Amino acid sequence: MLYSKSPMSNDGPFVQLPRTTTIKSKDHSSPPPPIKSSAVPNIFFSAANILQPVPPVHTPPFSPAISGYHTPRMPPPPPATVQNCEVYGISDTAGVTIPAPFSCEDVPGRRAKAGKLNGGIAAATSSELFKSPAPWKPMAKRLDHRLSAESKARKSTVLKSLATHLANPGIISLGGGLPSSDYFPFEHFDIKVPAEGKSAYDLSIALNYGQSSGAAQMIRWVTEHTEIVHNPPYRDWGCTLSAGSTSSLDMVYRMFLEKGDYVISENYTFATAVETSHPLGCKFIGVDMDSEGMLPDALDELLTTWDVAARSARKPFLVYTVPTGQNPTGATQSTERRRKIYAVAQKHDLVIIEDEPYYFLQMQPYTGPGQPPAPLPANHKEFLKSIIPSLLSMDVDGRVVRLDSFSKVLAPGSRCGWVVAPDQICERMQRHAEVSTQHPAGISQVILHRLVDEEWGHGGYLDWLINLRVEYTQRRDVLMKACDDHLPREICSWTPPAAGMFHWMHLDVSKHPDFGKRSVQSIEDEVFKTAVAGGVLITPGSYFLADGEAELQQIFFRATFAAAASEAMVEAIRRFGVAIRQVFRIEN
Repeated sequence: MLYSKSPMSNDGPFVQLPRTTTIKSKDHSSPPPPIKSSAVPNIFFSAANILQPVPPVHTPPFSPAISGYHTPRMPPPPPATVQNCEVYGISDTAGVTIPAPFSCEDVPGRRAKAGKLNGGIAAATSSELFKSPAPWKPMAKRLDHRLSAESKARKSTVLKSLATHLANPGIISLGGGLPSSDYFPFEHFDIKVPAEGKSAYDLSIALNYGQSSGAAQMIRWVTEHTEIVHNPPYRDWGCTLSAGSTSSLDMVYRMFLEKGDYVISENYTFATAVETSHPLGCKFIGVDMDSEGMLPDALDELLTTWDVAARSARKPFLVYTVPTGQNPTGATQSTERRRKIYAVAQKHDLVIIEDEPYYFLQMQPYTGPGQPPAPLPANHKEFLKSIIPSLLSMDVDGRVVRLDSFSKVLAPGSRCGWVVAPDQICERMQRHAEVSTQHPAGISQVILHRLVDEEWGHGGYLDWLINLRVEYTQRRDVLMKACDDHLPREICSWTPPAAGMFHWMHLDVSKHPDFGKRSVQSIEDEVFKTAVAGGVLITPGSYFLADGEAELQQIFFRATFAAAASEAMVEAIRRFGVAIRQVFRIEN
């Protein structure tokens, strides 16, 4: 069977010629030989699956970099009547049209076709109910060999399993322990988000117990959102809600780690990610980084040269990274950098935790002080195209566990996020949640659903994210100008952040008069204390070392441009500049 993949287009029903052609063996267990253009039937597909002749397909040579896939290469220009698409050859007996990528505009039609949502009290749910069927995609690789003993021991709770029967028509339930919504002392919440018509998610559902996956209404929304933005390239991906990314991270650690294991991250990383691992008896080990974050070659070298005896630990396989607007450095991995990191993950059979709270805080390019801003995306399609592809969108194996969050784009107090991962991993997380967090707060879920689904819809949510891009770009630019105006450039250097909410400043400690006579740590401490005494709080870089026991070699400070007013940010940087000059004994 041939599957053809058409682009997002309103120009007509016909799909494009293939950029790549892959043939798969029937058992899908090994990469097949390259298909030659003469072996591809001269056919293409309309929306009605009508076969018509077209010129032969040009096919690039097979690439072993990703099992069963070709590295994309541009073919000769297609005829004017046809457009480019991807074709996957399975057999030569039938033709099926692969639909255009799912978009915001497709959501109402899909929901109408699906019929009434089974979203009652504690309704069992799954992303499989809400995403596009994709039989041409591969299945995720199994990760049984990576699961911890604790995770393998988790079973479904017997009481939660009863929920699968509640969808049976006419069933009367006396089996659960759900209180009656008649006795909830709330009739409505006024959240000042008007919406017409009856809600699909009411308080009788939201205020009761729910499933560990989260409410069906929210699972539907995050599944649609994930397909619109990332469209994971394997078949059995899913979403499960969480009580925020920190809770998700703790569950993922406990799912994969045993006592004594190492987690790999950038040299400087999110302090809470490190601290969460400590009670489990695990450690972090940092990989060198540059202005784009983690260096793939350094990651590969660490793993290739890992000495089990010297480290007294097995070779690590869990990588924690914040690819976009990294905390604390503000670094953003380019598309090519992400591909190289993923290739190393394939080489060493790694699992990547893609923690992405700042993914939608990708800003306009920094044009410099006094320069006009870069033009904004004109529409949703341009906005999504302008965003750097996620590791999830490159994950053909199912080795990326993506942590998504509303915390940085809506409200951190909602304590509601979601995980995108293979169904196997989502199921393990749900078993964990059943005996710990249970599910995100129903109050949070119903408020979020009312906003992002009933009031905004997917298009309105993207509009909100575009608005955030404008606001954060302006804030970033204010802070950059303040640094240019008030920090001593002979001591301080920085790279303007492209995403996130953090600015990472390097102080050249070799310029300090006592360099070599005092520890670098003591000089950092002096800068910090002097700044606080001068009325500004900026976080020392040593707080974010992956290996907190390592001797400090360089001085960095992290500033945020997310919350303070513009005038306050400028004054704070002025005070920080005064503190630096005082500590480094520079005359004004």
